[in-house]
Amino acid sequence: MSRSPAPAAVAGRTDGPGTTTGAYSPAPLAGSTLVVGTLALAAATFMIVLDTSIANVSLPAIAGEMGVSPNQGTWVITSFAVANAIAVPLTGWLTQRFGQVRLFCLSTALFVVASWLCGMAPTFETLIAFRVLQGAVAGPLIPLSQALLLSSYPAAKAGTALAMWSMTTLIAPVAGPLLGGWITDNYAWPWIFYINIPVGIAASWLTWTIYRDRESPTRKLPIDGVGLGLLVLWIAALQIMLDKGKELDWFASDAIVVLAIVAVVGFVFFLIWELHEEHPVVDLRLFAGRSFTVGTLVTAVSYGVFFGTVVLLPLWVQTQLGYTATDAGFVLAPVGILALLLSPFVGRSIPRVDPRLIATISFVIFAVVCYMRSQFNTEVDLFTLMVPTIVQGAAVACFFVPLVAITLVGLPPAMIPSASGLSNFARITAGAFGTSIFTTLWDDRASLHHAQLVETLDPSNPAVGPLLDRLRAAGMDTTQALARVNDAVTQQAYSLAFNDVFYLSALIFVALMPLVWLARRPPVRAHAGGATGSGAASTPGSTAASVASSRSPVASLSNVASDSS
Repeated sequence: MSRSPAPAAVAGRTDGPGTTTGAYSPAPLAGSTLVVGTLALAAATFMIVLDTSIANVSLPAIAGEMGVSPNQGTWVITSFAVANAIAVPLTGWLTQRFGQVRLFCLSTALFVVASWLCGMAPTFETLIAFRVLQGAVAGPLIPLSQALLLSSYPAAKAGTALAMWSMTTLIAPVAGPLLGGWITDNYAWPWIFYINIPVGIAASWLTWTIYRDRESPTRKLPIDGVGLGLLVLWIAALQIMLDKGKELDWFASDAIVVLAIVAVVGFVFFLIWELHEEHPVVDLRLFAGRSFTVGTLVTAVSYGVFFGTVVLLPLWVQTQLGYTATDAGFVLAPVGILALLLSPFVGRSIPRVDPRLIATISFVIFAVVCYMRSQFNTEVDLFTLMVPTIVQGAAVACFFVPLVAITLVGLPPAMIPSASGLSNFARITAGAFGTSIFTTLWDDRASLHHAQLVETLDPSNPAVGPLLDRLRAAGMDTTQALARVNDAVTQQAYSLAFNDVFYLSALIFVALMPLVWLARRPPVRAHAGGATGSGAASTPGSTAASVASSRSPVASLSNVASDSS
C-alpha cells in the first residue's frame, strides 16, 4: 500500500482570524489507499460515537461493582458527555495549531490510553476522571474524520464519502446498547472499554501511514484563555443540568436553578467575548452564512428528535413490555439494513439531486415512522415493532449527507474543521436536549394519563368490578388486587404517553421540511469532473465538491458572509 503523493498545501498569509488567502489542497487518494484510509477514519468515528451510548446499559453493573448507587452511576455518562461537548468546538483552533493529521492521530492514541485506564479503574472516582479524559480527547475526532474523508475523495465522489461517514454516526448509537448489553451479560463491563484498544491502535497507525504527507498548514495562535474558560463554564453547567434534571425534578431543585443561571449567564458572556476576540477559541462568525446557520439548526433539531426517540423506544419495551437490554437492542438493530443498502445510492445521487430535496425526503420518512410508532399498544408483537425500524433505515441513509452538504457549502477546506466542530457541537448538545426533554415529557404525560385512567376505576364500573372479583378468586386480597390493577393502569399510561411523544416527533419532522429550504441552493457542477455552470441545476455534489476538491477554487471567507444575503 503506497501513500498518496504529497499534497499541494499552501499556508498562505492570514488577513484575520480564521482566514487564509492560500489554499490547503491535498490531492484525492486512489485505489487501495483510498479504501484503507476510509476504513480507518470510519473505524475511529464509529468507535467514538459508539462510546457515547455503549455504557448506558452497563450502568447497573458498574454501579454495583464500584459500590455506588445507580444515580451516582450516571456520572459515567455525564462526565464523558460534558468533556466531549467542551472539546468538540475547540477542534478548529486546535487544528490550526497542530494540524489535522497530527491532531487526529494523537487524539485517537490518547483515546486508546483513556479507554484502557477506564477498564482498569480501581475506584469510581478514578473511573470518572478517566471518562473525563476520554471525552476530552474524543472531541476533535468526529469533525476531523469528516474533514480528512472529504479531502480524500475527488469532487465527483464527495457525496459518497459523506454517505459513508454519516452511516457511522447514526448506526453507532443504535449498536451501542446492543453491544454493551451483550458484553456486560457475557463478559464483564470493563470490556466495553477494552474493545476500543485494538480498533484505536489500528485506526491511528493506518491514518498516520496514509495521511502524514497530507498535513494541513499550521500557525501559532494565541490562547483565548477567557473564551476557553467561559466555554468550559457554560457547557459544563448546561450538560450537568440536562443529565441531572430529571433525577432532581428539574426546576423544583435549587441545584438545577443554579446550573441554569450559570449556563445562561456564561453563554451570554461567551458570545460577547468571542465575537470581539481577535483570535476566538470558537469562530462564531461562521453563523454569518445562511446555509451554515440553517444547516446547523436543522441538523441539531432533527438529530435531537431522532436521538430522543432512539433512547425512548428501548426504555418503553424494557420497562413496560418486559424486554431485556439485549432484546431491546435487537428491536433497534434493523435500522442498519436499509441504511447500508441505500447510502451508496444516495452518495451517487449527490451530483444530480438538490440536497434540500433529499433532506425533505428523509424528514417525510422520519415523520411516517414516528406516526407508525404513535399507534403502538401494549399488545404489539416483535415484528410490528421492527417494521418502522426497518423503514427508518431509509431516512437514516438520506439524513446526514444532504445536511452536511448544506452546512459546509462555500467554505474553504481550511475552515472545514472549525465549521464541522461547531455544527457537531450543536448536534451533540441537541442530542442531550432531546434525551432529557423526551424522557421528562414521557414521564409527565404518563402521570397525566395515569390520573385520567384512575378516575374510571370505580368498583361500580362494569369493567372494573368483575376484574377485581377474578383477582380475588385467584387468591389475592383487595389490596393485592388493586395493586395489580394499578400496575396495568401504569403500563397503559406509559404506553399512551409513548404514543404522545412519537406523535409530537412526527409533527416536528413535518415542521422541519420547509425550514430546510431556507438554505441557499449550492452551486452546481455541470457534470462529474466538469466545470461549474450557472445554467445547470444546483446539486449537493457540487456542495461537497466545493468543500473537498483540490481542483476547485477555494472561496474566501467573505463568500461565507455573503451567503446570508
